[in-house]
Amino acid sequence: MKKIICSLVFASIAFMTYGQVSINGSVTDQNNNPLMGVDVYIETLHTGTTTDVDGNYILNKIPHGTFTITYSYIGFKTVQKELELHKNQTDVNVVLEESIFNMDEVIVSTPFNRLQSENVMKIEVLKAKQIKQNGSVSLIEGITSIAGVSQISTGVSTGKPVIRGLSGNRVLVYSQGVRLENQQFGGEHGLGVAQTGIESVEVIKGPASLLYGSDALGGVIYITPEKFAHKNKFVANLGETMYSNTQGMQTTFGMKQSGEQWKYLLRGAYNSHIDYKIPDENRVTNSRFNELNFNAGIAFVDDNISSELRYNYNQNNIGITEEIHEQTKSRSLELPYQKVNNHIIGWHNHVFFDNSKLDIDLGYIYDDRNEFEDEHGHEEEEHEEDEHELIEPALRMKLKTFSYNAKYHAPKFGNISIILGAQGMYQTNANYGEEILIPDATINDFGVYSTATIDFENSSLLIGMRYDNRNLDSEEHELEHHHNEHEEDEEHHIGALNKTFNSFNSFNGSIGYKFNIIESITTRINLATGYRAPNLAELTSNGVHHGVNRFEIGNPNLDNEQNFQADLAIEYTSKHFEFFANGFYNKVNNYIYLNPTGDEEDGAPVFEYTQSDSNLYGGEFGVHLHPHPLDWLHLKSSFEMVIGKQTNGNYLTLIPANKWANTFRAEFDINDWCNNGYASMTAQTYLEQNNVSDFETASEAYTLVNFALGGSFDVVNLKFDVQASLNNAFNKEYISHLSRFKENGIPNIGTNFVLGFSFNI
Repeated sequence: MKKIICSLVFASIAFMTYGQVSINGSVTDQNNNPLMGVDVYIETLHTGTTTDVDGNYILNKIPHGTFTITYSYIGFKTVQKELELHKNQTDVNVVLEESIFNMDEVIVSTPFNRLQSENVMKIEVLKAKQIKQNGSVSLIEGITSIAGVSQISTGVSTGKPVIRGLSGNRVLVYSQGVRLENQQFGGEHGLGVAQTGIESVEVIKGPASLLYGSDALGGVIYITPEKFAHKNKFVANLGETMYSNTQGMQTTFGMKQSGEQWKYLLRGAYNSHIDYKIPDENRVTNSRFNELNFNAGIAFVDDNISSELRYNYNQNNIGITEEIHEQTKSRSLELPYQKVNNHIIGWHNHVFFDNSKLDIDLGYIYDDRNEFEDEHGHEEEEHEEDEHELIEPALRMKLKTFSYNAKYHAPKFGNISIILGAQGMYQTNANYGEEILIPDATINDFGVYSTATIDFENSSLLIGMRYDNRNLDSEEHELEHHHNEHEEDEEHHIGALNKTFNSFNSFNGSIGYKFNIIESITTRINLATGYRAPNLAELTSNGVHHGVNRFEIGNPNLDNEQNFQADLAIEYTSKHFEFFANGFYNKVNNYIYLNPTGDEEDGAPVFEYTQSDSNLYGGEFGVHLHPHPLDWLHLKSSFEMVIGKQTNGNYLTLIPANKWANTFRAEFDINDWCNNGYASMTAQTYLEQNNVSDFETASEAYTLVNFALGGSFDVVNLKFDVQASLNNAFNKEYISHLSRFKENGIPNIGTNFVLGFSFNI
């Protein structure tokens, strides 16, 4: 398969035609006033510029072909222009219309790269700046501000995304344009993606198997990497963020430069935290962590090809909390702890023909997961970092994943756009530690798909079909479980698995329709099926999973999870008021979950994987008021809910509590020294969660109040950005229903003051 992909790349380059185009023009408002600083960007070429003081712009050396140019500016509606470029110079003049609400974003997680408002699927976008303003300790915590998105947390260092009640391998994460594979079934380590070096996060809520195959049953979190600099620009910046509760420090430095054809960027970051403090002033022992992150990228554009190569290295050292005992402010991890090294390489290529395009994306991930345990109990309460490195990891797994995705954008036929694609991955898992949670294995995924968009005057129709197949082979192994000195050791045998062509495969389809009842009301209706093949942990686990304190037993007879979801979204937008209502019904057949047996082994309760048909339903509802003439004030309110039940009437585990969020936000400019200033107060109310499974406990209601203040400043010719936030301002003691510390009675983090600043060098 690697040879096939490489042949496609070189063959496409060999047969392309040559030629370059210059695009120039002006951007004005509706009163014909020139707009300075408008962002003019071509997503597929990773190139752009900004308008000058007279509103003029120019883009040189653009290949022949069909491209979409985006014009965006704060306070105005974003405009997209699709151009067929065949002559040497093209003039494009644009008029932008004022818009009070947020700037429209280009969606890059779907193949057509349309504006958020024009997409048939409802996709949420959160910019990196908004995440910083939240003052979140981790990236996943930051995106929980999107209605319908939650996290299963293990302290402040680790969070797993939950979309409308579905989590684990049912939510697929993309980073650097590559499917993220890092033993994500484990609850004791995070995404392996830092807050730094990203541009935005896009969230697809609902089955996205049509675009991404298995594991996109519940949705997709698509993390867009930092953009390259505009043409002929050099940018270097430094940022620092400090966290009062964990005495945390996050430092980042980056630089990037773009010429006419070549572009590069580099960014490094280091993040360190001590044990987090709960409202009673105690610290949660060994909840400390540190993170090292490095990003690099290089891009090349010439004639009819655009190529982008990105690399990300992320090292996470995470303490594993067992209980609250000795109080310390040490940053050195105690045993047990995890060390996870994650390497991501993504190579993205666009080959442009006269009226069509070929995209070829290749990815490679190398994940090295190490778990260190104290074999001598707690005789020594403190351990230094260098002493730990002398200890061999009790658990070590190396996961290597090669992925590919080829998409052909066929020539448009009238108002019809068609994409044909092939996608898959080849993955190996290997064990090097004494403990084996899941065996050595090989997984091979392959899928083919086609999707089409038909545009009418005031509506769009999206349809698609896909076929997927997964082959899985795992080795047999024997595990020796050590009991106390009065009991004999016991051996557990796990047989080899050979899941061939007919074991895990599925046909899936989707249909969506977007239309405007009137100009101010947009309605989206989407019907889609999705599937997920069982992961290695669900099929083959047979040992103690220390991060969640369970002895897990896999089930080699598990079938595919298969779902059908209906989604209805209605939006009303006027000059000073917005309203949205999203409702969904999700039927999941063969839902896989852990069920307690009532037994105990190796000192941990025994859980086994089983299946049952299930249903999830709920929605998100919200309003956004911008009252006139108080142009500086924004009032937002949203409510989200989800109910998950098996068909036998039992509730599903780890379903988030219903949430009501209210935000008051003021935006302002002060003379010439403060731009894009903001001040906000948010109250998040989590209602009681009494709809729990047989082995969960109910959770009480609570309200968290957060404050934020910041802006861009120009003082004595020094320009810098400042973000300050006070989270859990009233030091509320609470335990989230989705906290893995809940069964130990350990509360979530108390008050946390976060101060961040950044400036260009």
